[in-house]
Amino acid sequence: MANRSLIEWTDATWNPVTGCTKVSQGCKHCYAERMAHRLQAMGSSRYVNEFRVTLHPEVLTVPLHWLKSRRIFVNSMSDVFHPDVPDEFIADIFSIMSQTPQHIYQVLTKRPERLARLAQKLPFPANVWIGTSIESQDVLYRIAWLQQVPAAIRFLSCEPLLGPLPDLPLDNIHWVIVGGESGPHARPMAREWVIEIRDQCITHGIPFFFKQWGGIQRQRAGRLLDGRTWDEFPIIFHEEA
Repeated sequence: MANRSLIEWTDATWNPVTGCTKVSQGCKHCYAERMAHRLQAMGSSRYVNEFRVTLHPEVLTVPLHWLKSRRIFVNSMSDVFHPDVPDEFIADIFSIMSQTPQHIYQVLTKRPERLARLAQKLPFPANVWIGTSIESQDVLYRIAWLQQVPAAIRFLSCEPLLGPLPDLPLDNIHWVIVGGESGPHARPMAREWVIEIRDQCITHGIPFFFKQWGGIQRQRAGRLLDGRTWDEFPIIFHEEA
């Protein structure tokens, strides 16, 4: 749990679930897995199971006490729609999000097929943004599942970007994030891949957020693209506390 986050496109993280399993190449060097092992070694009570899927019901109500509006990345250390997370617990997460319209919730999943199957049973208030990870053309099918979900904001996270995405199906997509992989085994990202996605967003009038070039020393590589930062967000309106 973090009142503040270093992730450029969010303000805070909220993790009622921790732990996950790998489903595609984007998971190969998972930052959350590295962090979970580190926290377990440090004796954190929330990571006694290291990176095995673990529910934390005591954390569910935390956003109720955050009165100041913020963007909240939901389950940065897991996946809300992992098969080991019960339907009822997912419903509890969505209930809390519905009760706190002062916040924007950013829910990102690599399992949008389960999301789409549960969608009719879940509320989708305007403050809940739903996204899926698209690291390469091998997982483009995820977008079709996401497009079935009745969220006010649907977004793509092309991070870590592992290959070109020249023909993204962007109908009913409202935001695109792009970033390179970081960490000790970071795989390279080509500049032309980033430019290609940015230009598609411009053509379709979709806000584009460039998070980082990545690499072993991501801070040194920075996040400038064509001499500027790209920090675009969807235009939304929500209630203040």
